[in-house]
Amino acid sequence: MNRTQQRGRSARGTDRSQARRKELIAIGRTLFANTSYDALSMDDIARHAGVAKGLIYYYFTNKRGYYLAIIEDAVAQLAERADATPDLPAYDRVRHTVDGYLRYAQHHQAAYRAIITGGVGFDAEVQALRDTARARMLTAFARGAWGRDDLPVLARTALIGWLSGVEGVTLDWIGEQRLPRETVCALLVRGLEDTLRLIAEYEPDCPAPPAG
Repeated sequence: MNRTQQRGRSARGTDRSQARRKELIAIGRTLFANTSYDALSMDDIARHAGVAKGLIYYYFTNKRGYYLAIIEDAVAQLAERADATPDLPAYDRVRHTVDGYLRYAQHHQAAYRAIITGGVGFDAEVQALRDTARARMLTAFARGAWGRDDLPVLARTALIGWLSGVEGVTLDWIGEQRLPRETVCALLVRGLEDTLRLIAEYEPDCPAPPAG
């Protein structure tokens, strides 16, 4: 076997390994959505996944590592789903970002709750993942509003205040489901518009996008 063939076989093996890991994360997302963390053993996880327990250990080391991988994957999906679309006008990018955020929370409720509430008790690594999620969301909203990643301190503080409200509203909404997503999106966008206008008063470099 020549080197080209070896590289090809290695790449295929890596692709299969990554696909298997993603499959196990998807299975774990469903398991932890329906069963509490403490109630699931590694034997339970392996049985539901239809794999040997050793495979879970191979990819994730232990149950906590598995759970953290699931939350990390959820954070990445949330940020990707909510990230702004660059070819839209500023106001539409903002609305798209909020709607993408709500869609993710609606269709992945357990993962969203784990991100926002910190998962199983206080865990520094879970909290770090939550901070990562917030930072990526702030970047997404900054891109949507101003087409930039860097935020002045005042703008960041104001957006964190608004985002904290978004998290509370979203948690209540997915628990009650008494309002259509479009209505919740409109409420949150209106609140963001007010926040962006306030920021613009103090930060001329961050003008509020014109309303659509």
